[in-house]
Formats: sequence, C-alpha cells, structure tokens
Amino acid sequence: MKFRSALTALVLVVAPGAAVVGTATDAFAVTKISHATATSMFRQVGITWSSSGGCSDRNNPTCTSFEQLNLATAQGAQTLKRASGCALNITGGTETGHASGTYSHWNGYKLDYGKNTCVTGYIKNNFTYIGLRGDGAPQYKSGSGNIYADEGSHWDVLYYNCGGC
Repeated sequence: MKFRSALTALVLVVAPGAAVVGTATDAFAVTKISHATATSMFRQVGITWSSSGGCSDRNNPTCTSFEQLNLATAQGAQTLKRASGCALNITGGTETGHASGTYSHWNGYKLDYGKNTCVTGYIKNNFTYIGLRGDGAPQYKSGSGNIYADEGSHWDVLYYNCGGC
C-alpha cells in the first residue's frame, strides 16, 4: 500500500463502548459511544433521561437513544450538569425523527433537555444571546462555542465540543 493511500485509509479504532471514525485527512475524528456508555456517563453525574415511548430504540422516534452519540456531546452534558448544578433531563438524543444535517441529533452532535427554571436561568445568565435561528428559536452561545436553542418546550443543544471538560 502506498504511503498516501495509507494516510487516507479509513481508520476505525474500537475501545470498550467507543469507536473513533474518520480519515487521516479529516481535521478531526469523532469518537462515537454506545447507548450503554452514554447512560453510564449520565448516571455518574445525576443526569436523567426520558422518552414518550419509554424506550431507547434509535429507529423509533418516540424513544430516546444515545447510540452513536459523540463522546464530546456526552461530556458536554456532564459539563453543563456540573457547572449549572441544575436538574438535567434529556428528552432527545440520536433517535430518528429530528431534523437532518451534518450537526444533527442523528449524527451525535445534539441533545434535547427538558426545560426548568434552573437550566433556563443558567443558560440565559451565563451564555451570550446570538439571535434567532432560522426557525425563530432564540439561541445562546457558550464560551466554548456550543449553541443552546430555546425551542419552547425544551432546549436543543448543539455540541461542537465537550464544553471545557
């Protein structure tokens, strides 16, 4: 195999519950985790989750799944919980039924959180208001660059990174 071919070959590193997927020419590789790994991480800091269907099947839109969640997204949730001290309940993960796109729920970049006065106050008092999203949702940007959109009944959070973990 030529050196250049080796550099562009697909890399897949598997660790217990995690996988890094990318090519050597990508700017960065994204580490994917399993549902079990994510729920373990969430339990460690007291984050809860719920679904209208009471399930975790990624292919069922009434479930809340964390299968193929980005590690940085799970770490971002942990960072939010630790920094805010608020009760945090995840209502949306990587399950089907959300909007598509590169930085989407399905691709592991987003989580939805149920709203409560503590979380809403923390976001509005600590992050910068950056205007309305295309659908009219007010957006706030954390110091690390993650985006928190107020969708009315919940917070839709886009994690580009772990939020300072």
